[in-house]
Amino acid sequence: MLKYHNTGKSLQNRFMEYVKIDTQSDPESTTFPSTEKQKNLGKVLVGQLQEIGISDAHLDEYGYVYATIPSNTEKKVPVICFCSHMDTSPDCSGLQVKPIIHTNYQGQDLVLPDDHSVVLKMKEHPDLKNQLGNDIITASGTTLLGADNKAGLAEIMEAAAFLMQHPELKHGTIKILFTPDEEVGRGVDHVDLKKLGADFAYTIDGETCGSIEDETFSADGAVLTINGVSSHPGFAKGKMESAIKILSDVIAALPKDMLSPESTTHKEGFLHPVTIQGNAEQAIAHFIIRDFDDALLAGHGRTLDDLVKKIIAAYPNSTYELKIKEQYRNMKKVLDQFPQVLEYGVLAIERAGVEPKRQSIRGGTDGSRLSVMGLPCPNIFAGEHAFHGKQEWASVQDMEKAVQTIINLALIWEEKSV
Repeated sequence: MLKYHNTGKSLQNRFMEYVKIDTQSDPESTTFPSTEKQKNLGKVLVGQLQEIGISDAHLDEYGYVYATIPSNTEKKVPVICFCSHMDTSPDCSGLQVKPIIHTNYQGQDLVLPDDHSVVLKMKEHPDLKNQLGNDIITASGTTLLGADNKAGLAEIMEAAAFLMQHPELKHGTIKILFTPDEEVGRGVDHVDLKKLGADFAYTIDGETCGSIEDETFSADGAVLTINGVSSHPGFAKGKMESAIKILSDVIAALPKDMLSPESTTHKEGFLHPVTIQGNAEQAIAHFIIRDFDDALLAGHGRTLDDLVKKIIAAYPNSTYELKIKEQYRNMKKVLDQFPQVLEYGVLAIERAGVEPKRQSIRGGTDGSRLSVMGLPCPNIFAGEHAFHGKQEWASVQDMEKAVQTIINLALIWEEKSV
């Protein structure tokens, strides 16, 4: 089997080009995509796909990039899709990213040049222990890097170019999908699955080299509105019931040793306030609710409701409203019905010379919703680490292994077909 080679540093060159394009999404926006600038990267990707011979590559009105690598086999092979997202997190600036390559990493602290207080230390980033001798890419200290998920974009693009350059490698029809707004939970809101025409998919959006993830959190969002009683503060005795203070009581009463992100791990779920706003008359808090088990997830919502009822009982003239909305669901129930999707992913990682690590995600991917929408879609490593912050980093060598894994998957699906 022909092995992928990062000829002329093409992989890191792609990646470093993509991270310089600001694609930060906006959770407060009501447009789709949430920021028009995401399309700037989409246009670049379409142009590069067309340059390597993928003639149907295009960017649609919603900011999705669709492309097809045609089948070159007589076998009847299921259509597989590789997917990554173009946006970066709203949590940290993605403007004027300056990527830096730290070659031949030897375990030293990496002090980022534009802010010396931003330091990558091995004790704080355990996977750096596996990177000795590798080339580490970071930002300069004032922005995130954007490896989440531009590492995945670069890897899919590299794999696509390699397959187009080597028609002797037999594969079925391969679809490419690049999405906007994944970081704000809207990544597949307007995806056209009929147009995509895939049977199975893989998001390339994972962390540690060799990881493959077939299970995510199930997720709900909750909005709690407290309606208090406002009064002039100079004449408020016996009248005012401050919505701010009532909401503060609720936040303060949330469990701290359980059901909280800072006190949970592995398969433990949580109930987490992410924004609060308001005044004496009305105060609003947004929560995210997470668990791997749907029944437990619903229970966390009831826990919040019971807590609010108990607290607001002390304020007879105030009311509350709690709205809980589904965001995404654990993809495992869907993927368990198609074991070959994960089996081939594991085999592809093994053939890349990497030990597979089957894991669960304490989060979600576009694959969570795609799976529930009828497109089974586990998640494969992209080599992105410490995402959503200034210490984000990626390993060139891990990214190379991801490219080989993508290529292997294309070949394995053909090999296993008749």
